[in-house]
Amino acid sequence: MAGRGLDVEGWIAREGALSRVPAAFTGVVDAARARVAKSFDGGRLHSAYLYGSIPRGTAILGVSDLDLLLALRTEPTEADRAAARRIEQVLDQSFPQIDGVGILLFSTRTLLSELERHDLGFFVACLCTPLLGADLADHLPRYRPTPLLARETNGDLSLALPGWRRQAADATTDHHRRALSRLVARRIVRTGFTLIMPRWGGWTSDLSESAEAFGPYYPERAGQMRRAAVVGRTPSPVPGVLHELIDDLGPWLAAEYVTVHGEKAVRP
Repeated sequence: MAGRGLDVEGWIAREGALSRVPAAFTGVVDAARARVAKSFDGGRLHSAYLYGSIPRGTAILGVSDLDLLLALRTEPTEADRAAARRIEQVLDQSFPQIDGVGILLFSTRTLLSELERHDLGFFVACLCTPLLGADLADHLPRYRPTPLLARETNGDLSLALPGWRRQAADATTDHHRRALSRLVARRIVRTGFTLIMPRWGGWTSDLSESAEAFGPYYPERAGQMRRAAVVGRTPSPVPGVLHELIDDLGPWLAAEYVTVHGEKAVRP
């Protein structure tokens, strides 16, 4: 019997679908599809994907962001990144339903590489919803909630902490602090979940469910993880929130993760 994000055979089920996009966000998705197709024409684009709360059907009007991944036939160039930034700006300014747009760019070679099999490959196969082009998931394996998957998805949290500290020190506006708190909180909650994922025996990308799953395994940190899940959904400009995430919960989690699962394979 399927449950906890798994299909009836125990594989992690793909979590999103275009049919789950809430009606209030269909215009945003349609505009994103058209903009991407126009900006990356001429065979540059292999495929495009949605991910996050919108294709999961849990997006909140005026709060959720729009997340896209573009798979290019060759390595992304500066021109590609500039085109992606223009799409982000136009969509964010045109649709009050969303609060921000993020576009990831990767080559198909990277996404299908052996090194990324249990990180970006898993991301495409299980967490991304096809929007344009041929689905790369057809060339990827199926996945179970294993320690290997845990290590390769989030076994590098320690590398993010110094950059977050610098950004927090440089953040001078509420807008910047909110954006950073959302990014940091989401990463920490998802890392907390994958820390316990093999023991929990399933998959979820829902922040609240992730925090609740984490709690019984680390009750002394359960309250912090629940607070982080709230910040991931409704970002905070309060400097103390960033301090707790970056200087307390984050370092503890990074150290515990390496102890339990080991470090993620080094990327070039």
